[in-house]
Amino acid sequence: MLIIGLSGLELTAAERGQLAAPQVIGVILFKRNFVSRAQVTALIDEIRKLRGESFLVSVDQEGGVVQRFRDGFVELPALARIGALYDTDPQHALARAEEHAWLMASEMRAIGVDLSFAPVLDLARGNRAIGSRAFDARPDVVSELGLAYARGMRLAGMAATLKHFPGHGSVLEDTHFDRAVDARSLAAIRAEDLLPFADGIIAGAEGVMMAHVAYPQVDAKPAGYSRVWIADILRGELGFKGVVFSDDISMAAGADEGSIAARIEAHYAAGCDLILACRPEVVDEALAATNGAAPLDPERLARLLGGVAQDWDEMVDNPQRQRFVDNLRNLP
Repeated sequence: MLIIGLSGLELTAAERGQLAAPQVIGVILFKRNFVSRAQVTALIDEIRKLRGESFLVSVDQEGGVVQRFRDGFVELPALARIGALYDTDPQHALARAEEHAWLMASEMRAIGVDLSFAPVLDLARGNRAIGSRAFDARPDVVSELGLAYARGMRLAGMAATLKHFPGHGSVLEDTHFDRAVDARSLAAIRAEDLLPFADGIIAGAEGVMMAHVAYPQVDAKPAGYSRVWIADILRGELGFKGVVFSDDISMAAGADEGSIAARIEAHYAAGCDLILACRPEVVDEALAATNGAAPLDPERLARLLGGVAQDWDEMVDNPQRQRFVDNLRNLP
């Protein structure tokens, strides 16, 4: 099953046809799809008219450098600023992580977005793509803050999606543009990068997004194409029961599998449930490759759809929200 990207601020005729395909279970929105809160709300409403309330609308609304919707929404600080606060005041940092998540998720749910792919549980160890998106370099700190973040999301009625499994932060390369290889042993990865994911899974995370990183001491294939990582470790060893997302199939780090169709086949064979086709130019090929794909388990889909969305005006007028906004604006 697919989550697809759209080209602009309104649906084209071709995109209406793509959204009608039964193997498309959702969309992911980007900065190119946003100019204002009113516009993006109208776009989401139009998508709902075509596919109904059980169709997933998703985004990456992390804060910092990765905040797709800005005008009309709280400007969210990068997670690294919360991690820095942990050094001087751990309890305040945990509270700020939960508040950050509640603000993000409540604003997204109020305009009809079901899922923001969060929290980022990669370690802050110099990766070009992750950078300030990560809380900290220390696994135990990332774990604590990640659990607080997931709590905040759930309080706002949004499911948590842990990313990028089994850890993207300990390699330099940006997988959007380059192949990434982490040469460490499984024992080293278990002792460090896997800890926040393991704790998040125990806490009931509904989703996990795979990394496009290869870990050749474990498997030659990047993690999203690897049954070792998905079936044996994520589902077998860690006991994850939720939805496994691929990262974007058009990213350079996944290109070794060949065509878009070959990449999709490899993701399915490895155990991915939902595959992201973020670039509009790859969607038609992805649709052809997934024609007749088995549907997602309805119980897993229901868990991703989260709780009741908040009313925008009631949420904005909530005094608690303003306290949260002030707290984040006053981060060191």
